[in-house]
Amino acid sequence: MITIPIDRSEDADYIYHQIYQRIKEEIFSRNLLPGKKLPSKRELAKALNVSINSVNAAYQQLLAEGYLYSKERKGFFVEQIETFHATEHSKPLQLEKELAEGENRGSGWISFSHMSVDTAHFPFKTWLRCEQKAVASHTDELGEMTHPQGVYQVRQTIARFIALTRGVKCHPEQIVISAGTQPLIHIIQDLLPESALYAMEEPGYSRIYQLLKNERKRVVTIGLDHKGIRISDIQALDPDVLFVTPSHQFPTGIIMPVSRRIQLLNWVSDGEDRYIVEDDYDSEFKYGSDTIPALQSLDRSEKVIYIGTFSKSLLPGLRISYMVLPQKLLKRYRKRHHFSIQSSSVLTQFALQELIESGEYQKHIKKMNQIYEEKRTRLIGSLEKTFTGRVKIKGASAGLHFVADFETERSEEEILMRARENRVEVYGMNRFSLNSKKEIRTGTASLVLGFAKIGMDQIDEGVVKLYQAVCG
Repeated sequence: MITIPIDRSEDADYIYHQIYQRIKEEIFSRNLLPGKKLPSKRELAKALNVSINSVNAAYQQLLAEGYLYSKERKGFFVEQIETFHATEHSKPLQLEKELAEGENRGSGWISFSHMSVDTAHFPFKTWLRCEQKAVASHTDELGEMTHPQGVYQVRQTIARFIALTRGVKCHPEQIVISAGTQPLIHIIQDLLPESALYAMEEPGYSRIYQLLKNERKRVVTIGLDHKGIRISDIQALDPDVLFVTPSHQFPTGIIMPVSRRIQLLNWVSDGEDRYIVEDDYDSEFKYGSDTIPALQSLDRSEKVIYIGTFSKSLLPGLRISYMVLPQKLLKRYRKRHHFSIQSSSVLTQFALQELIESGEYQKHIKKMNQIYEEKRTRLIGSLEKTFTGRVKIKGASAGLHFVADFETERSEEEILMRARENRVEVYGMNRFSLNSKKEIRTGTASLVLGFAKIGMDQIDEGVVKLYQAVCG
């Protein structure tokens, strides 16, 4: 008879699982050999003083997993199972040191991250109502596979909205919805020639740069002047695809004037298979003037691929972005991706549609623009007061971050280390250097300061801690 100690304490595992686990261990340790007949369910239940149902559940699970086989009217027998080869992995699994993740930056940290948003003022109740209405109105659609490009009604709403707010000209059929920007970049690569030469702003968005490099694409970087990406270098390098962030250059914050925009559009229209990818990542927020229309709104040759996201205006965790494809590329997309599965939650798409159509999205943006402007003004004022002439602010008229140049003898690496020791989350400009060699300039250091996540009551304390890291 098998000996199985049963733990009957309140916190113990289910009895059937204890029986299942012990028999499995006995099989692996070869105490129960292949072909061995197990006690009947009634016998084992009586021996263990448990119910027959508990023994039956354990036997059925072992049978389903292949540890046992049964013979009609004869009972259960141990299956022929090979033993594991002896390896170093037979010991308890331990995570290798270099794979361990860092701590989650929760309470006690002050965040100047450019990647975060203000969740304290997010209208969660309104969003939940939109989800509830989406469930009530679209029950059938939620139970089906949606179009690879996303729900058509939602694309209609987005098309109307970006035409009104960003001047983007498109039909709903041209919009592709996705769970984030990176999957859209993968699609764009697939639609363009394998040998295409990609060009990116320097400094720029390192995630996209690394994605392209990992895909073994040819990538060059082009520096900036006071108007944005340098047109003379574009003409000299002659790329096929140009990534730009004209409404709020990432990370410098430069806003590209219309003169440079027209130069870019003239350049792209002169090439047969040239395209510009416009990443309009935080265009909703502008301070001191109205928002500037998208580059795509000026495009007369259908050569701009427009990418937008709701990560900055709503929540990054909702994972909903979209792109507008020129019709030539849309034809390629339909041929190559008609089998694709839409990656963004259908419920989220319908909830977003309800949020926009009800006017609640616009109300939220207006409210957040005021809150972010107050934070931005307070942060700049606190920096100028604390650093007394030793800080210069750049790119602060739009978006959710700006660049601060500090006079200091400390290196960026040392500043960031001291900031972490003070539980301050902040990033330096070197993070966004792509292909160029990082310049080591004595006497200055540049930090990218986000102001979305930080609370108004944390700003002065955060600036004091920055001062300690930079100069103290």
